[in-house]
Amino acid sequence: MFNIGFPELILILVVALLVVGPSKLPELARSMGKAFGQFRRMADDVRDSIDYEIDTADKEPERKEDHPPQGEEGKSDEPKET
Repeated sequence: MFNIGFPELILILVVALLVVGPSKLPELARSMGKAFGQFRRMADDVRDSIDYEIDTADKEPERKEDHPPQGEEGKSDEPKET
């Protein structure tokens, strides 16, 4: 995903260990993992809702705009021409 190899990953972990400290590193990793999981769930929800809207928009029949709306009992609201 980020094209990070093993040496780069080790370097990131060493820098994080120096900056955060050994006692806080597991807590930081746990909270970062939870945040990343929550972000992925939210992204999946957004993707699912967009897919749902696209699918329902494709399935709706097209409305015909050339026919005027009908009034009560199937009569048109416009007066009839004689």
